[in-house]
Amino acid sequence: MEEHRERDSNAEELNNLEVTDNPAKDFFYFLFDLFKTGLIVFVLAFSLRYFVIQPFIVDGESMMPNYVNNEYLLAEKVSYIVGKPKRGDVVVFRYPGNPNINYIKRIIGLPGETVRIENSQVIVSNSQNPYGEVLGENYLPKETKTLTGNSGDMERTLGPGEYFVMGDNRQHSSDSREWGVLPYENILGRSWLTVMPVDRFQIHRHAIYPGPLGALIELRRLAAKI
Repeated sequence: MEEHRERDSNAEELNNLEVTDNPAKDFFYFLFDLFKTGLIVFVLAFSLRYFVIQPFIVDGESMMPNYVNNEYLLAEKVSYIVGKPKRGDVVVFRYPGNPNINYIKRIIGLPGETVRIENSQVIVSNSQNPYGEVLGENYLPKETKTLTGNSGDMERTLGPGEYFVMGDNRQHSSDSREWGVLPYENILGRSWLTVMPVDRFQIHRHAIYPGPLGALIELRRLAAKI
């Protein structure tokens, strides 16, 4: 009985609590909560947009057949916050000749390496492979030929923070063969996900290259010169 009376007493006290009726104050709190929610959403969206992923639309055919004109994709930036660009990465970057224009190309040469184009082949040499390595680019159609502007051979040695990039559509791409190296600070992100068109929806994987051919390549190159 006493416990029952106590519950009744508590209920009565709660029912008798004074409820304030201040529409202006309630409306102020509503606006404040709305502002806080909007601010949080904005900060999250801004952080996601500029520090995690960024949308781009492919303009042109320099990356065909792997990327097509008007393809809508997302570039991720986390990889280059915690690490460095890798050979085979498809990157979106500010064109060195005009930072207001964005390009999309594939990384072929890394800082400190030498990239040679000979007989339509791409040869990369570095401290691990001083004789050079012909890249087996299995992401390209078999009939693809990598030529230079004058259809001759070329060689480019990269300095610190410099990358050699090319489009997959080699005969219809403005890239490092034409305008030189890509500075690291111009890179905006790595191609991660194609969203549109729907039939091309996919996550883009890292390119895999076969092992170095080493001295065999150099012997073949020297034999061709004799």
